[in-house]
Amino acid sequence: MSILLVQFLRVEGLVEDLFLQKEYELGFTYTRSTGPVVGKFLTGLKNKKIFGNRGSDGRVIVPPMEYDPETFQALNDFVQVSDAGMIESWCWVAEPRPAHPSAVPFAWVMIKLDGADISMIHHVVTDEPSRVVTGARVKASWIDQPVGLISDIRYFVLEK
Repeated sequence: MSILLVQFLRVEGLVEDLFLQKEYELGFTYTRSTGPVVGKFLTGLKNKKIFGNRGSDGRVIVPPMEYDPETFQALNDFVQVSDAGMIESWCWVAEPRPAHPSAVPFAWVMIKLDGADISMIHHVVTDEPSRVVTGARVKASWIDQPVGLISDIRYFVLEK
C-alpha cells in the first residue's frame, strides 16, 4: 500500500481497520550474571579485597581480564593484590562535572597496586594537589558497607 494512500486513510479516519495494534511493554525477564572473572573481582571488592589474574606471561592484571591479551586463552589464575600502590600517571580535575566520581577537585590516576603488573584507573581525592605526582604512594579508602561495585573504593588517598 502506498504511503500517500495510508496518509489519506489516516486523515479520513479509516486507517484503524487496516493495521493491527497492540500495547506492550518492552522488558527483559532475565538477570545478568557477571561471570567467573568479573564476579570474582566484584565479590572481592564487597569484602574489601582486590583481585587480579595472572596472564600467560606471568604478569598480574588488575582488574582481571577474561582472556589473555597474548594467547587469547581464558584466564583463571586469580591473585589477591594490595589495596595500596603507586601512581604511574595522573590528570588533575580542578572543576569536577556532575558525571565525575567526586564533587570536589580530584585526580584521575593510573595506579599500579602492590602485587600487580598492570595499572588500573581510579581517582585520588586530596586537599594537597601538589602531592599528586608520578611515583606517589596511595591507598584505597573504602565505603563503610561495600556491595560489590568498583565504587566500593570511595577513592584513593595519598599515603603520608
